[in-house]
Amino acid sequence: MGLDELIRRRLMNHLRVLGLVRGQNNQPVSPDQTKAALRALHVPLRREKLRRERAFVSEQGPRLLPFFADGKDLNPESISPALELIRSDTWQSRLFRLASLTWSVPVSQGYGRRLRYLVWDQSNDRLIGLFALGDPVFNLRVRDSFIGWTAEERSERLVHMMDAYILGAVPPYSQLLAGKLIACLVRTREVRDAFSGRYGASKGIISGKVKAPTLSFVTTSSALGRSSVYNRLVLGGIRYFASLGYTSGWGHFHIPQDLFELCRQYLDLSGDPYASNNRFGDGPNWRMRALRKALSKLDLDPSLLQHGVRREVFSCELARNARQFLAGTEPAPDYQGLLSVAEVGTLARKRWMEPRAKRHHEYQLWDKEAIIDLIVEPPAASEGEQHVAR
Repeated sequence: MGLDELIRRRLMNHLRVLGLVRGQNNQPVSPDQTKAALRALHVPLRREKLRRERAFVSEQGPRLLPFFADGKDLNPESISPALELIRSDTWQSRLFRLASLTWSVPVSQGYGRRLRYLVWDQSNDRLIGLFALGDPVFNLRVRDSFIGWTAEERSERLVHMMDAYILGAVPPYSQLLAGKLIACLVRTREVRDAFSGRYGASKGIISGKVKAPTLSFVTTSSALGRSSVYNRLVLGGIRYFASLGYTSGWGHFHIPQDLFELCRQYLDLSGDPYASNNRFGDGPNWRMRALRKALSKLDLDPSLLQHGVRREVFSCELARNARQFLAGTEPAPDYQGLLSVAEVGTLARKRWMEPRAKRHHEYQLWDKEAIIDLIVEPPAASEGEQHVAR
């Protein structure tokens, strides 16, 4: 059997196993949109990732567990968040990696510019959760329509935007709605300043121009349908995230890594540059474009990448005039009223975490040793999880 036939058979068998069947005119039949059904679609990819991470979890799990909290470590009235911007190849980056494995939806590595944060509870030096900002996708219809961009304006001003590709709380904080706290921490002075410090004087790799980017807008998407984290996310009269609508259901999360590597091998054998042009600067969403190219060469319909899972897209406007600034009708972002991490933490604690702790006491029973169990067998639901595998 040739490589082309192997890819065709494995791809179609995989889609049948997932239940992503095709209807008339080869259009995808929308899958069950319940959280349980959407989570089940990610199971093969998650199992594949955990196989690759097994040695890491075995080695690092016991070393990193002390940074997670037991339920008895928490005093809801004393929770005080602090951000730690992390770098690669540190124990903090390993902690970030381990914590992200508790998500029932596999997280991506992001691409391009990245800001990765651990969120600590200063009252006990335990991990509340984490979030990561990376370069946004180039084409996102609901976002672009909301801003009112032309293609040229988007190319020029996308540099002022990031995407929250990982965001969530870990137990027992997730049981106190700390995922909402972490989402709100995206819209803080510290995040804006960290972005400016790292990227404010950088030159665009594609354009070669110095654009002096300033973070004014962050997008994110719900992986499991309607979000319990981002809806009604208001503190002190300020809306921290707002729904922009839904994606059209295109992406590549349903293509496992081993099958993607076969597609790359096929492209490489045919001398196609899409086999390896995955450096930042070669254009957005290389994986999606590489798969589309491979499917076309294999005489398969590229609409196989239309999985039918519609993501709800949310926006966080750090600047009061973010929409006008990005549209080019105002010359500079207005950050008046942007709060600090400490200020947001106090508001979120009083709004969500303290009331939740008074109504639900199960968090007190949490044993941090169960973190490894979450990695091996994810929970049926996770209030804090958020990730989009496009």
